[in-house]
Amino acid sequence: MKALLMDVGNSRLKWGISENGEIRRTGQISHQKIREQGLHELVSKLPHAVDQVFASNVAGASFATRLSGIIGMHCGREVHFAKTVHEACGVTNSYKQPRRMGVDRWVAMIGAWVEVKRACAVVDVGTAATIDVIDAGGAHLGGQILPGVALMASALSSETSNIPRVRRRRTISAAGMDMFGRNTTSAVECGALNAVVGAIDRVMVTLRANGHDPVLILTGGDASSILSLLAEAPLHRPHLVLYGLLHLLESRQ
Repeated sequence: MKALLMDVGNSRLKWGISENGEIRRTGQISHQKIREQGLHELVSKLPHAVDQVFASNVAGASFATRLSGIIGMHCGREVHFAKTVHEACGVTNSYKQPRRMGVDRWVAMIGAWVEVKRACAVVDVGTAATIDVIDAGGAHLGGQILPGVALMASALSSETSNIPRVRRRRTISAAGMDMFGRNTTSAVECGALNAVVGAIDRVMVTLRANGHDPVLILTGGDASSILSLLAEAPLHRPHLVLYGLLHLLESRQ
């Protein structure tokens, strides 16, 4: 079976083609580029011949409808969308109303749990930064949501009069004494990075203080920016949501 897997986030859309339990031919496109050039820019990069199309979507119902239409024409397949449920692939959701949890968080947890089968903190650093904790038995203990690095910097610019708009740099040193900026722009950049890193580090300390032995699993567009800043080395999984989709798809066969 060949499946087209799609991770539709707030800022970009990622995809991969799965065959024989592996994901190959990955790619990504920003929503900005889709707005400028249309969804045809996306499908020009995708194969026609696939057996299934399975997606995680947090970009809204309207985008899902547009995506379903153009993928249907391109591949001749219906797009099936993952849903957050109470239990799947050994993970139990802590939400009383599971559908209220963002499906990207749920699918990322599935991807993490199937790989490590032990207590873990699943961190996705994108437009928002999300942290979800799973215990050694696969039970979701809860999570946190905070602004991502770029969103945090943008909020400072829009809600103050003297802090300029910061254009996000992908390479910035914020380790050691470099965490202290020597101008306003670098102070904002370092502060936003440090806020996200500090939240993750505190989660790991708190879990260990309460008897858990978690592995830290990191994904998301800004993951590479904070890899070297964390107190302990994480497992970096750029395609975690795609692998979660693959495991969910395999569990249904």
